Amino acid sequence: MVSVLILNGPNLNLLGSRQPEVYGKTTLADIEGMCRAHGQNTDLEVTFSQSNHEGALIDAIHAARGTHAGIILNAGAYTHTSIALMDAIASVELPSIELHLSNVHAREEFRHTSYIAKVCIGVICGFGAQGYLLAMDAMKAHLKL
Repeated sequence: MVSVLILNGPNLNLLGSRQPEVYGKTTLADIEGMCRAHGQNTDLEVTFSQSNHEGALIDAIHAARGTHAGIILNAGAYTHTSIALMDAIASVELPSIELHLSNVHAREEFRHTSYIAKVCIGVICGFGAQGYLLAMDAMKAHLKL
């Protein structure tokens, strides 16, 4: 099995109760369970992590090098502000996918800018929790597994 890191940023620990009209009622624990089950069906080993702290996310990205074949990152609001996360992704040289539950392009103007997309192989947004499974399938196809 090939290992993939699924990394979640700030406020995603509140999924299910935080703005369900935008992010849905599925919890992060529900999404983790979905991803683990999907990984078993698609021969992807999943490591799932969440932090509200930018430095902890950077540390997780650095630690992925030599451990995981790719990264799926829902950086939340850091997507639109963090050059440090962009640099971390670029520096580990692992294929990475930017992921969002909501369609950021249909939301506030500031959410239309992503620093992270510049160093990712692709972006998936607007499909809710299903986006995580789509990202896993896209990563598997990219890795040619």
